[in-house]
Amino acid sequence: MKKALLPAGWIKPRGYANGVATRGTQVFIAGQIGWDEQARFTRLEFAKQAEQALRNIVAVLREAGGEPRHLVRMTWYVTDKREYLAALRDIGAAFRELIGDYDIAMSAVQVVALIEDDAKVEIEATAVIPD
Repeated sequence: MKKALLPAGWIKPRGYANGVATRGTQVFIAGQIGWDEQARFTRLEFAKQAEQALRNIVAVLREAGGEPRHLVRMTWYVTDKREYLAALRDIGAAFRELIGDYDIAMSAVQVVALIEDDAKVEIEATAVIPD
């Protein structure tokens, strides 16, 4: 069972947790980008790439016997902060559908580029599956 950490007097963050406490089997998921299982980009829109990256995270997590509720940390690398912010509504809808809850410690960082030229977002994730 994971517990979101919210120090006394702090306002609850929107869309993430300041920290998460849990115990169990740790699963470290490499950065996932918005291509399909055959390493093909089928969509170039930011929100669609983010959705596919989330789908990829869920698939890797399931391979370890985990579920989206076991995610405790994500780091988002985006190539364009404005494009990311403009797509937040669609990203949020995909996140709620695929992941479900926001009790996940998250960071988002704008980078100059990602290794794959067509990639607009890359997401690393960590999960802990309870014993």
